[in-house]
Amino acid sequence: MSLTAPSSTGAAVSLHLVPVRSRTAREYVATWHRHHQPPIGQIFSVGVADTDGVLRGVAIVGRPVARHLDNGQTLEVTRVATDGTRNACSMLYAAAWRASSALGYTRLITYTQAGESGSSLRAAGWRVLAQRPARPGWTTPSRPRHQLGTEHMPRTLWEAS
Repeated sequence: MSLTAPSSTGAAVSLHLVPVRSRTAREYVATWHRHHQPPIGQIFSVGVADTDGVLRGVAIVGRPVARHLDNGQTLEVTRVATDGTRNACSMLYAAAWRASSALGYTRLITYTQAGESGSSLRAAGWRVLAQRPARPGWTTPSRPRHQLGTEHMPRTLWEAS
């Protein structure tokens, strides 16, 4: 799939999907993601590049973080990061769903934080499933956790359709 879209500078950029290895996807997320580090694991990743072969964004898809959603038929887009090239995010979300369903998965979810519009998800055909309240954190007396800086943030749960 390819797409011509204006770049962050306004010039037209032709985008196409590219395979991305795990290490490359993780490095891209570490460089470009606004508020998260790369996830630990993944099932697959996909990238979007311009006609010069410059990687403009990546999506990392893995098992659902929430144990109760990890039923063997569901995957979660755990990270999407771009350099700001327009339409790259929506292209990645759409590709992630096509790849997931081609692999036999029946459900693909992701989350956005409060303040993120979800316009790329809507453009890719995703729908809101639920609004999740802010959590105080994941630390419990039996399992202390490090604070990540995103603990007190309401989230929106999305599903590909």
